[in-house]
Amino acid sequence: ASKKLYISQSAVSQSIKALEGKLSQTLFIRNTKKVRLTAEGEILLRHIEPAISLIRRGESRLLDSSSTGGQIQIAASDTICRYFLVPYIERFHQAFPSVHIKVINATSIQCVELLKNGQADFIVVNHPNAYLNHLWSIRSIKQFRDVFIANQSFAHLKDRTLSLAELSEYPLLMLNKNSTTSEFLHSLFQQHALELVPEAELSSNDLLIDLARIGLGIAFVPDYCLPEQSETLFIVNTKETLPDRELALVYNDKLPTSPAVTEFLNYFEP
Repeated sequence: ASKKLYISQSAVSQSIKALEGKLSQTLFIRNTKKVRLTAEGEILLRHIEPAISLIRRGESRLLDSSSTGGQIQIAASDTICRYFLVPYIERFHQAFPSVHIKVINATSIQCVELLKNGQADFIVVNHPNAYLNHLWSIRSIKQFRDVFIANQSFAHLKDRTLSLAELSEYPLLMLNKNSTTSEFLHSLFQQHALELVPEAELSSNDLLIDLARIGLGIAFVPDYCLPEQSETLFIVNTKETLPDRELALVYNDKLPTSPAVTEFLNYFEP
């Protein structure tokens, strides 16, 4: 800390002591080998970390203002990165090879926190998303529909159209509860007065597809991540029409953006 601040170690210690005195709280636990935060220190860190990130972001913007350089920070889920963002990232990298691209993988819910804390320049998330701040700029960039998929173990369902009530009798595979997709499906079942009790809840759509492929159950996944050709998987038709959802690009237009970020956002102009 003293090296980064260009001050002596004793000055750092005095500053910490003064801060602890002002707050009447012990923030650090010190011993001969290491220093760690107390519970109170963890609380303070959580509150000041967003401000620190914004300061660093402002410094980065100033350094990058003269040219298209520096770094862009994108937050999105594994599925969105792999099946949607990769071609845009490749195109941008070819056009601006000097720009460092940092991709943070997180659920759509976690991405909102990263944007709020200034740890991402923009995020690409599922929409509707109740966690979004509607004061931000929210731009729809792709429509998609979720589907139920199964393998030949459920071949008797191929030519049938099942209600959600009928589907609930089968083992269902879906994303875990820390996702907008889980909230969406649970809400859909609740609208039809049905209880959704999945066979498995996982953190990856790719893993859901793999488990559906071996016949563990019927998986609920976005249509854009389905294999283009598959002899083993098929879509299970439903009587209820599932609402369309969107991928949304979200950023805080109240904050200045670097030339690099502006160039990337331009890829999604209507």
